[in-house]
This record gives sequence, C-alpha cells and structure tokens, in this order.
Amino acid sequence: MEEIKKIEENQEKIEKKEVINVENDKIDEKNKLLVLYEDNHLIVVVKPQNIPSQSDISGDDDMLNKVKRYVKEKYNKQGEAYIGLVHRLDRPTGGIMVFAKTSKSASRLSEQIKNNQMNKTYYAVTTKIPQSRNGTLVNFLKKNEKENIVKIVPQTEKDCKRAELNYKVLQTEGDLALIEIKLITGRSHQIRVQFAGINCSLYGDNKYGKNKQSMSDNLGLWAGRLEFVHPVTKQKMIFACPPNLEQKPWSYFYMEKYFIR
Repeated sequence: MEEIKKIEENQEKIEKKEVINVENDKIDEKNKLLVLYEDNHLIVVVKPQNIPSQSDISGDDDMLNKVKRYVKEKYNKQGEAYIGLVHRLDRPTGGIMVFAKTSKSASRLSEQIKNNQMNKTYYAVTTKIPQSRNGTLVNFLKKNEKENIVKIVPQTEKDCKRAELNYKVLQTEGDLALIEIKLITGRSHQIRVQFAGINCSLYGDNKYGKNKQSMSDNLGLWAGRLEFVHPVTKQKMIFACPPNLEQKPWSYFYMEKYFIR
C-alpha cells in the first residue's frame, strides 16, 4: 500500500523527549487492520472509509470488532477482549482512531476529549472554494436521529448543540479546495454540515452535497492527524497518516508534503 507512510515519516519535527516515536506500522492481513501503534494501554489504528466505528443496524463489520478480534487472536485471550471506544468517525470518514485496552485508559482518554485536550486534524476537499482562506465556523446543530440527518438551526432551537471548527485552505484546483480542519467541538456530521452551510459541500457527499458531478462512494474527508497525551506514561503522542493519494479527490492535490517531515 504505497499511500501508507511509516509513522516515523509522518510525524512533525518535535523533541524526542516529548513524544513516543513510532517506528513501525503493520497490517493484520486477516482483519485488514492497519495498526500504527500499540502497547498494554492503547492501540492506534486507521479506519478505512465506509466502515462503521462500531456496530450499527447495517450489520456490517466495524472497527471496534476488528480491533477486538486482533487483540484476542494476537494474545490468545480467552473470551472477549476488552477494547474501549473513546471516540468515533462517521462511517464515510476514514482516518486515525485510538482505542483503549483498559478501562483506566478509556476513562483518561475520554477525559482528554471532554476537556478538548485530544487534537484532531482533518483534511477535506470541498466542491467550492470558501470566500475566506482562513476562518472559523460556528453554528448550532440539531440531529434527527430517525433520519440520521443533521441541520443548522437557530440557537434558540430546543436540544441544539454548538459546533465550532477552524479551517485553512491549503490548495485549490479549479473549483475544488483542499482544506485543513481543526475541530473545537465534535458533533455528528459536523464538518459536512458546516461546510455545506457556506455552500462549500464536501466532494462525494451524497447526503449534504448539492454538486451532482462530485457524488462518489469516497467522501473527501480524512482524519489525518491525532495528538493526545498517553494515559499512563503522560508522554505526548502524535500520529499522522494520509488517505489513498492515488484516489480521487486526493489525487487532485499534492498532499505528500503534509505527511512527510
């Protein structure tokens, strides 16, 4: 898989004392699971696009079960292996996820998310270039659970939730824009809905997109970078992994430079 870089190349230049460096990533061929890092407390993997983070009504195989099988088989565990799901990626979104291997780690990682101490960087391709090349989007979102649709609503709407993100346009190609996004909040479908709200829907977004020519099975959204503090050692951990650079819409842009130090 040529698009997958070793983590040693993916990480930015930072002091070794502050970071647990990861030298080898590996693929569990049986479960098709790309493991970026693991120890006794956590495991970091890459979720392919169009796979659920956890089981849903589709009955399709999901990342939580894939990781459980991997741990159970690797360590010959009796019974079901404990794996804590501390965050999710929407089904169409691919990228880096961290799972806890103990309840203590799950609790501490969840606390980091609650306190906005786990930093997630996404890369998106929009079908229109935003008017401002750098900006912050703030909206109030409400999810219709029955239809699995999220809408921007007035702040006064009952049960709405505040959504905020920062973005920067990295490159443009025709009407397409490659955008780096840092989430301040983590709401369901947040990135897709907020960019659709400024008429810059994501490439391949069949749910919120309006550009029929960009409809695709591959959503232009990738969780490419994850930073957090190790729940036990307290060392800073940084992981980066690119999407399939030969696949549209990523192939329209020169993305390698964002993942090679």
